[in-house]
Amino acid sequence: MKLSVVVITKNEESVIARCLESVAWADEVVVVDSGSTDRTLDICRGLGANIHVTSDWPGPGTQRNRAIDLSSGDWILALDADEWVTPRLRDEIVALLKAAPDAVAYRIPRLSSYCGRYMRHGGWWPDPVSRLFKRGAARYGGGIVHDHLVVDGRTGMLREHLMHEAFTDVDEVLSKLNSYSSWGAQTLHEQGKSGGIVSAVAHGIWTFVRTYLLHGGFLDGREGFMLAVSNAEGAYYKYVKLTLRQRAAGKASSR
Repeated sequence: MKLSVVVITKNEESVIARCLESVAWADEVVVVDSGSTDRTLDICRGLGANIHVTSDWPGPGTQRNRAIDLSSGDWILALDADEWVTPRLRDEIVALLKAAPDAVAYRIPRLSSYCGRYMRHGGWWPDPVSRLFKRGAARYGGGIVHDHLVVDGRTGMLREHLMHEAFTDVDEVLSKLNSYSSWGAQTLHEQGKSGGIVSAVAHGIWTFVRTYLLHGGFLDGREGFMLAVSNAEGAYYKYVKLTLRQRAAGKASSR
């Protein structure tokens, strides 16, 4: 059975080569780019990927669905540019597709790094993600921040893990924290959720406790504490931004 790998990109020159080189064994690699201004497309072209460029950014789920529609494989492996497939995961996928798969989609454990450390606690491991699926059996849904695979049929689980460089340094943590908290606040506002400073503080404290204590983040040392703090900040600012959105909407409606 033919396997297509689909990747969505924008300005990923620092990581895309590692991702594509790890799936050079696949029958086809499709990259859908949303307007890169760095060397991303040159690198993808040099590694033999089929490249398609879109003029908009509809969100990760819709963009992945576009990539799926542009691919031709019987099975699809969907990756982010900052992820890569290990040789052991490659061998497991190849063996699976040579046999008779007993499911129409498979979840893959994912090992992610935070500021140079691979995190085994804090809710980051094993972090199974649904990424391998049969054509026609699944589509992506979700909002502007997080997407998810909607599967029509049985989902299995692979043993070997996918690698993921989630955050390279603190600057990237802060940049994504700002973006994600804004997108999260927008989503909550659209859902009619209510904010408030007390709610923001409570969500921040609870997120720290859950990450650092309940999920064992303290076992990941310095980076485990850093992760718990950044998660707490993300939750706090999401609800602060929600509060300010509600205030602005209330002023606008009273005019």
